[in-house]
Amino acid sequence: MGRLFLIFSFLPLVSFLMIFSQSKPVMGVSLNTNSRWIVNEGGQRVKLACVNWVSHLEPVVAEGLSKQPMDAISKRIASMGFNCVRLTWPLSLATNVSLASLTVTQSFQRLGLSQYIASIQANNPSIVDLSLINAFQAVVSNLGANNLMVILDNHIASPGGVAAKLTAMERAPRPRQNVNDWYRYMQKGAEAVHSANPDVLVILSGLSYDTNLSFLRNQPVNLTFTGKLVLEAHRYGFTDDKTWKNGNANEACGIVLDIIMRSAGFVLEQGWPLFFSEFGMDLRGDNRLLNRYMNCFLALAADLDLDWALWTLGGSYYIRQGVVGVDEYYGLLSSNWTDPRNSNFLQRLSALQSPFQGPGLSETDALGNPAKLGSDCTSSASQWETISDSKMHLSSEAGNATNLCLDVDSSRTVVTNTCKCLSKDTECDPESQWFKLVKSTRNLSS
Repeated sequence: MGRLFLIFSFLPLVSFLMIFSQSKPVMGVSLNTNSRWIVNEGGQRVKLACVNWVSHLEPVVAEGLSKQPMDAISKRIASMGFNCVRLTWPLSLATNVSLASLTVTQSFQRLGLSQYIASIQANNPSIVDLSLINAFQAVVSNLGANNLMVILDNHIASPGGVAAKLTAMERAPRPRQNVNDWYRYMQKGAEAVHSANPDVLVILSGLSYDTNLSFLRNQPVNLTFTGKLVLEAHRYGFTDDKTWKNGNANEACGIVLDIIMRSAGFVLEQGWPLFFSEFGMDLRGDNRLLNRYMNCFLALAADLDLDWALWTLGGSYYIRQGVVGVDEYYGLLSSNWTDPRNSNFLQRLSALQSPFQGPGLSETDALGNPAKLGSDCTSSASQWETISDSKMHLSSEAGNATNLCLDVDSSRTVVTNTCKCLSKDTECDPESQWFKLVKSTRNLSS
């Protein structure tokens, strides 16, 4: 039988991870943490390379089931290289029996969305008469049958989404959101989860839309258990919109990366795994500032070899903010839930889906393999250094004492050109000269 991988979340800011076998009786397969890494029972790193799948909006049904069979969607996720899905759900699905017991058909009827029922019947006939909670469980089981880990993300208290500038992920500020309450309730919640099931990982998120864990720098989490804690953060380009609009791209990238490291990234140095559970962009690709942010962020994700979950999978919603059938331009899939919205972006993302570092990845297998780019290592032209605030320009001195940078030309060939965008020019686009050298202990022959 296949394995079913689950990460449960019962509190808005507390999640926990478990891996089950689908054979009966259910047998747990435990994950742990080893310093900043998530590892399996054999001590080998398990990298979370996830995509978000929305199921917390008004119908409380996983999006896209009117467009494609759930098994086709699960297989599409796996075929795109992901090993994990962060499946969102509203808290009331677990606490409100009246809601949870509605059938899928009744849920759409109560919202005046009966037009979806026939297409769900056609694509997923097995769920139309299931209760909402059982339909949710059916999606989880199908993901597991396709060897995908599942993060059950308690995304919001009640079904729906508040007004969001760019995506449906934004939530209203919590009036009691403060550091003291965070320590009081998050630690209490973590202990409750661990007490209920000591085999699971406990994932804690931060404050300010999960962009801020800085308070942990001076006061770490105080828990009775070890080897199970993962910390979580979010980051979108629009969070730093003014920085990207008003600054030189290299300076902006440097500023944003510094903010990320000070607000969240530092926990890696403290020995905690960091899971970036939400990041994304408009995949139509015509927003220059968000494109720059994504290039900047992906370089950081590669450099730190982060665990992550992209926002989002689906190309459309049944209903969002009162609009029926609205497109989701952050979605990896187009509105038909089959074709990729941006295949170039998906190809770039694939480079981050396998681990570069961590326990269990051989450090000796690559010894002896050639890594020579040239035979002369003594001239100034063979010496490269990172310059600019982004630390992504690789510069070398040419024979005439001119500094050149690695660049990518129109044919996608790596060349050398004059370094650009090093001044205060806010209109200059440096992205073709952004390179990142990534440490890796991965066997390059595999």
